[in-house]
Amino acid sequence: MSKLPLPLVIAHRGASGYLPEHTLVSKALAYAMGADYLEQDVIATRDGALVVMHDITLDDVTDVAEQYPQRARADGHFYCIDFDLEEIRTLKVSERRGADGKRKYPERFSLNAGRFEIVTLEEEIRFIQGLNMSTGGTVGIYPEIKDPQWHRSEGFDITENIVHLLQKYGYRSANDPIYLQCFDHQELIRVEKEFGLRVKLVQLMRATADLPPLEEIARYAKGIGPSIDMLYEGKGAGQDPVPTALVDDAHEVGLAVHDYTLRADRLPDGLGSLAAALELLVAQGGIDGLFTDFPDMVVKWLQGRQEAEQARDDSAG
Repeated sequence: MSKLPLPLVIAHRGASGYLPEHTLVSKALAYAMGADYLEQDVIATRDGALVVMHDITLDDVTDVAEQYPQRARADGHFYCIDFDLEEIRTLKVSERRGADGKRKYPERFSLNAGRFEIVTLEEEIRFIQGLNMSTGGTVGIYPEIKDPQWHRSEGFDITENIVHLLQKYGYRSANDPIYLQCFDHQELIRVEKEFGLRVKLVQLMRATADLPPLEEIARYAKGIGPSIDMLYEGKGAGQDPVPTALVDDAHEVGLAVHDYTLRADRLPDGLGSLAAALELLVAQGGIDGLFTDFPDMVVKWLQGRQEAEQARDDSAG
């Protein structure tokens, strides 16, 4: 009997199903829950600091509109790159809100409980490395270069700055505990070709994205990061979900597959439970890693499947 593959558990913005995304407490919880990698989305401030935030705007996860009501651009949004780091540090981070001001995920952490702050990429790297030292762990980092072309239009080369910081903290080769991801394939090519950084690169993918074929991606990246909807068919009522050929095709050219994002409170279409989603993606689909807001649930499911397999092997022997 073939063994269940053991995909990497990548904590999506930390344990963001339980605590506000990209806060250090969220990362600490994900670390304790057994995640293999912790994700960092990276954007820039006006004075060139690299901060860990998912959006280039501050609107949906901070109180920026209350503290700096006159600092919105003409489109009504508050952009991180219009604020200095000192100003960014005054903001209170909360659970993600929608356009109506209510929590996007109503069952998650309360909007007004606790005090959470934005941290820099450097602070988070030092934090994770410190946890690895104190616990003997080997948890890796998984930064994303966010909107590099937009940052360049604002006069900031975010890719170059991220690369230099990673090198400073010892992330230089494919053997180091890091994956570096981006949707922009030209920026990923720059990472090694222009800056000589040889860490593992992951090409993020959307179904509508215009990207090179997998054979070409394999020349500069070690893996792809597709959205979950690209990995299975049969999403309608009464249909049986089955894997697409994407994982097999990627493996054929030597690419790992790390899909995003598995949420227990927003399950993929046509999948009625977290267990059903994992059965499809892991046991049937053969993915190599997955991003999740609930790393503890994924770790528990994987451990349960391993234990069940071991019990079957013991009884057969």
